[in-house]
Amino acid sequence: MARNFAVRLSCSKGDSDTWVTLSDREESLEQVFEQGWDFKCREHGEQHGMPREVIEIAPVDAPAAQTGRSISRATVSPSKKILRSTPRLALRIPVVVYGFAGKGGAFHEDTETIMVNASGALVILKAKLQVGDMVFVIHKASRAEQEVRVVYVDRYSDNESRIGITFKTPVPDFWKRTRKKPRVAKSLRVTVKGIDAKGNPFAQSAYTVDLCKDGARLDGVGFLTKPGDTIEVRRRWRKARFKVVWIGQIGTSESNHVGVFGLRSDKDIWHVELPDSDSPPDKDKPPKK
Repeated sequence: MARNFAVRLSCSKGDSDTWVTLSDREESLEQVFEQGWDFKCREHGEQHGMPREVIEIAPVDAPAAQTGRSISRATVSPSKKILRSTPRLALRIPVVVYGFAGKGGAFHEDTETIMVNASGALVILKAKLQVGDMVFVIHKASRAEQEVRVVYVDRYSDNESRIGITFKTPVPDFWKRTRKKPRVAKSLRVTVKGIDAKGNPFAQSAYTVDLCKDGARLDGVGFLTKPGDTIEVRRRWRKARFKVVWIGQIGTSESNHVGVFGLRSDKDIWHVELPDSDSPPDKDKPPKK
């Protein structure tokens, strides 16, 4: 039976690690761990090395009881389980983690999960967090956000750590990849007002990329530096307050994009027909003019 694995490989020219996904492999967990693999270091390019850690990734549609096994170079045996309150699943899910990291101050980091369950997740972060710190995590696909507590820290290099995070109460549906509300691609010109990182007010033009009942994605917003900001978005004579829940990573196709969530569900500034669910529209019903 074909298996999928997440493999952690170390750069031979520095102290940074890279995670590589191996799909549809016939090897066992132990066989993957005992052979070398090609990878690309973010700083030093193409390399070949032995795994420091391997995690078997369970299929997305696997039962909740089916969890990913893991093995690491430190112990050369199955590693101890993290987040045992509910069954865990090895899934690579893009997230944003932000908050305050002690003396390091405010941080905002794009990363991905290694393991997830209803109580939290295991993620890779560069921020120097401590057990007990409170931060925020945003699911990049659904834009859902939760405040979480750091319960586990494994600093396996000078640059990165494995961080275990837990919700205040279990959230079984948080890791589902579907959005709470379906989005509709729509480009509308808007005006955005807010406060920049230096505490100065700003106003600028931007465009919507897509819309949903709960919020929108905007393009061209260059003044915002962190999620959590509250902004005013004006469309013609209508305006509403929104909370910034994520910011696109610089250097990617989402650079200058921001995801916003409406602070008042009864405020509709778009005047665009939007679906309430992912169910297909009634073909016999004519669209609104």
